[in-house]
Amino acid sequence: MNALFSRLRLSLVLALCTFAWAMPTHAALVEGRDYVKLAAPRPQETQGKIEVIEFFSWGCPHCDHLHPLLTQWAAKLPANVTLIRVPISLGRPQWGQLVRTYYSLQATGDLARLDTALFDAIHRQKQQLYNQANITAWVVQQGVDEAKFTAAYNSFNVSTRSQHAEQLSREYQVDGIPAIYVAGRYQALGNDFNTMLANTTQLIEMAGK
Repeated sequence: MNALFSRLRLSLVLALCTFAWAMPTHAALVEGRDYVKLAAPRPQETQGKIEVIEFFSWGCPHCDHLHPLLTQWAAKLPANVTLIRVPISLGRPQWGQLVRTYYSLQATGDLARLDTALFDAIHRQKQQLYNQANITAWVVQQGVDEAKFTAAYNSFNVSTRSQHAEQLSREYQVDGIPAIYVAGRYQALGNDFNTMLANTTQLIEMAGK
């Protein structure tokens, strides 16, 4: 009797293990709830890689909340995926100054170290970094060369890149930020930012098939 019970118990355990192995690691995404498929797919600019684009602004409080989560998530991306962050203004002149600031700091090589600091300055220190004078004074306090930053800020290259960012947001029909797009085909959705990033991960898998 004990031997029979042991065999039945072993069979049950094996069946449960087989069932668990066969179960998917995550539920399938639902279009309209977890993502939106773009009516007109956008061409990718990076050959051989899946592009993930985040439209954002340092002035946006929601982008501020997403930023630390996105940073952690992006650190685990596979080699065939590239994250492209695109600052936009959504028609707000003050945020337009931040678009220029982003590409200016990129040009001077100071973007990586001041990215999070700018979110902190605007949303926790309540600094009004919405005009060139205030922005320049702040970046100089952070150790940025004033002459190099000013030259970059007023350069044709930064103007062109800023205009391209705004044009790209119009092509994607971005009406709110943060907004995340995958492979020029999908926009990730979610009730919270953790869910949005989890859905983005699955969209990357979909795009790679």
